[in-house]
Formats: sequence, structure tokens, C-alpha cells
Amino acid sequence: MYQFVTGPLAWLAFGVFFIGLIVRTVLYIKGLNWKMDRVTYGVNTKYGVKGAFRSVISWILPFGTHGWRSHPVFTVITFVFHLSLLISAIFLPAHNYILKQKWGVSLITIPEAVGDIMAIAVMIAVVLFIIRRIALTEVRIITTAYDYLILLIAVAPFVTGFIAYHQFFDYELWVILHILSGELMLIAIPFTKLSHFVLFFLSRIQIGMDFGIKRGGMKNSGFVW
Repeated sequence: MYQFVTGPLAWLAFGVFFIGLIVRTVLYIKGLNWKMDRVTYGVNTKYGVKGAFRSVISWILPFGTHGWRSHPVFTVITFVFHLSLLISAIFLPAHNYILKQKWGVSLITIPEAVGDIMAIAVMIAVVLFIIRRIALTEVRIITTAYDYLILLIAVAPFVTGFIAYHQFFDYELWVILHILSGELMLIAIPFTKLSHFVLFFLSRIQIGMDFGIKRGGMKNSGFVW
């Protein structure tokens, strides 16, 4: 079973992940309206690129925007969640061991203790996200079962990985479940809200170019996010 989930099934998951994101990117760009979204982009490219850069940088920096600064606690939780998820997924020693074993590729790694802390941080963050969706009326009214499912898909690899690493129960079973849950998340990313993994940057670039060119960006220092 281990050979199957780390071999053919892993290839399938990564294939769906990469091809799916490429398709989502192409569809997003093709879906832009030439009259509304792309007007003057080819003429005033310099202002558009500047606006896109400001937009992306402002939103990927903690407290870089008015929105982030107005909700400081949520901002910290969000950045801890995303950074922990990304760093542990790529640089965890066990993950790189599998990459080296299966495909001959290895990256720099973080200490296992740091990965453990990040796994706990992700799990705590997801619990807080769920509490937020329940407690805040403005969030609760737009929340559906789908949103909770997405959170469960995102946290499952960390719960199963944490249990497997500490060998609380049957180690081999939980390693398999960990790998399967990770592959499920990879497959789900192109088809769900998890696609913001890429679409976040595309939308920020589009909005940044829009404000950089058509909404005053060419006449002043740029829109203050």
C-alpha cells in the first residue's frame, strides 16, 4: 500500500495539481474582459506593472494593508497558518526523504521540532477559523458546509502527520492516512477555494493593474491598500 500511495497515486495527485493550476490560470486570464479588465494594459504597461507589484506586496506582508491592520488577531492567525502550511509541506525532512527516495530530488530541510510546532500551529489556526465562522455573524451568514469541508481537507495532513510522527497509534496506518490526505489536498486545490494558492496572486495583479492605470494610479503615487 505504501508503495502505491507514494508511487502511482502520488504521480496522479501531483499531475492533477500542476495541470489543474495551469488550466485555472489560463481560464482566469482568458476570462478577463477586453473592454473592462484589459483596457490600456498594453499601452500603459509601466503603470500597470507598478500597480500590480504594489498590490501583491501589500497583501503578502503582515499588516501591509488597511484590511490586515483592522483585524490584527485574524491577520496573525492567517499568516501563521499559511506560512506554517507552506514551509512544513515543502521543507519537512520526512517529505524530502520521500522526494529523494522516489524522484532523486531533495531541498533544504527544517528541524523536525520546528515542523512539529508548525503542525500544531496549523491545527490551532483551523480551530480558531472555525470558531470565527461560528461566532461572527457577518462570517456565519456566508458560511456553508463546503467551507468547513475545505478547512478539514487543509488540516487533515497535519493531524494525521502529527499522530504518525509521535506514533500515538498504528504508525503504518497513520503514515498511509497522512500521505492520502496530503494527496487529497493536492487534488482538491485546483477545483476548490484552495485554488487561491494561485488565484490570489492573479486577482491581486489584476486589481493592482486596474488601480495603477485606470483609477488614479497614473496621476499620483498609487492606491493605498
